Amino acid sequence: MSAPSTPAPRKASPAAYALIKQFEGLRLNAYLCPAKVWTIGWGHTAGVKPGDTVTEPQAETLLASDIAPIETNLPRVFHVPLTQGQFDALTSLCFNVAGDALGLPKIAPKLVADLNAEDAASAANQLLDIDKANGQVLPGLLRRRQAERQLFLSA
Repeated sequence: MSAPSTPAPRKASPAAYALIKQFEGLRLNAYLCPAKVWTIGWGHTAGVKPGDTVTEPQAETLLASDIAPIETNLPRVFHVPLTQGQFDALTSLCFNVAGDALGLPKIAPKLVADLNAEDAASAANQLLDIDKANGQVLPGLLRRRQAERQLFLSA
């Protein structure tokens, strides 16, 4: 008799939150990010305008509310079981580039196709190609994608 399989993750783990926080940084005052989007807290963008402020607990709440739809929608985009590392890395990616998992097929169609075809190695490499903002390669995005790739490939 074979061992029961591990259920697919449905929530981002602390590793996903830590990765997002590492690259977003906590900013309690609204600022224009490199992509020219008003941002606050741990990378929250919805409804942010110049002069806005938050407390750290408010920033934590905003981050959790930003991650919730990604957690809900990743299984709608990926039709194969994901490891926790893959789920966490994709959560960070979606948070950073799409705001939600549903935008990922348009932003990274080859990554989505490769992973749905169960080619995780190729999908992991596709992460490294998502390193531009406004057409420019950003070293910070490349570092983030490298960290996401490492998490994606972790057990």
